[in-house]
Amino acid sequence: MTNYNSIQKRLTGRPTSDGAGVKLTRLIGGAPLQDLDPFLLLDHFGSEESADYIAGFPEHPHRGFETVTYMLKGKMRHKDSAGNVGVISDGDIQWMTAGSGIIHSEMPEQTEGEMSGFQLWVNLPKSDKMTEPKYQEYKAADIPVEQRDHGIQIKVIAGQTKQGTQGVIKNDYVHPNYWDVNMPAGNTLTDHLPIDHNAFIYVYDGMIEIGDKPLKTGELAVLTAAETLQVNSVKAARFLVVSGQPLSETVARYGPFVMNNMDEINQALQDFRDNKLTRST
Repeated sequence: MTNYNSIQKRLTGRPTSDGAGVKLTRLIGGAPLQDLDPFLLLDHFGSEESADYIAGFPEHPHRGFETVTYMLKGKMRHKDSAGNVGVISDGDIQWMTAGSGIIHSEMPEQTEGEMSGFQLWVNLPKSDKMTEPKYQEYKAADIPVEQRDHGIQIKVIAGQTKQGTQGVIKNDYVHPNYWDVNMPAGNTLTDHLPIDHNAFIYVYDGMIEIGDKPLKTGELAVLTAAETLQVNSVKAARFLVVSGQPLSETVARYGPFVMNNMDEINQALQDFRDNKLTRST
């Protein structure tokens, strides 16, 4: 008998703001879900009102983990202390490994219209928390989209589908899957997530069913481990499928720093105060 993923926990996010006042919904990284090893945070930002996003995310430091920015709509300019500058827009992905530390900013490149997307934080193992910072950045046209029967599309940012489509992101730390799925109503998606991964699905438009339990717009489901992922679309739906290998390490977290103990957090704060994370100009 096939063992299917089921919903272990279902939740809706909480409205909050971050950066210089960007309005968003926090799904992981606070109540009711502090983390889902190796995932530390998931924010969904989205608004057509420029006042909700225009202040952006001015210069701020990171150390010890990775930040993943996936844009659905709009333009965001990033700039960092290593001299990297660029703009991501509709459908683009930026996977930043902060590692030993970097100072960066993410500022809207628009003053009107819709801006929406996601930010995911992915933990780094103790052995690689002080790795050299780096970026993986891809335009939407460079990210493979697997076409299935009945109009089902899987945009494979990271990981690999059962049919073999390989994502553009390379990550040997937690071997993540990150898929953006588009399903017309009345269809079934069958695939597979590694049984040793922690996994979640977030519906950002429409309604699906996992087992006999519905999941609607704005709801996130933590999944049980299983051999087969099966999702039915009750309505036309867009949703993220994300999984990763848990690190099973202690987590010490203070604002933009994520290490393994408080001594390392204090060192990160001291390094920041001592300008050892070079400021961008």
